Amino acid sequence: MFDHVGFPCGDVETSVAFYTAVFAPLGMTVGLRIPTGPPGAPEVVGLGSGGGHNQFWLAPGHAVEQELHVAFGAPDRAAVDAVHEAALAHGAEVLHAPRIFPEYHPGYYAVFLRDPDGHNVEAVHHTFS
Repeated sequence: MFDHVGFPCGDVETSVAFYTAVFAPLGMTVGLRIPTGPPGAPEVVGLGSGGGHNQFWLAPGHAVEQELHVAFGAPDRAAVDAVHEAALAHGAEVLHAPRIFPEYHPGYYAVFLRDPDGHNVEAVHHTFS
């Protein structure tokens, strides 16, 4: 449904390292960097899974009182599990380990994590049978 979404980050490069490591099993890579000032200033960074369209943007910002939430689609349950393993290897806080969440629907398989700025991020695979 969304074309792209952006998150404010206290440290853009820390967040880029987190997302590209933890969500690598979903193909997440850096697609574009946009300078915001003189050399060495924080950049706005667009992430995507190829194809030239950056769907997830990280920008310099300040802490917010309300956490943001975004769920990244996974092609299968193995990819959700791989995101979980990458999160553990990266030292990320796991809010909910991979499992089926029947309260959403019977085939909702997801892992929920905390990013470096405290946002709730998720990898999810929907199985409808």
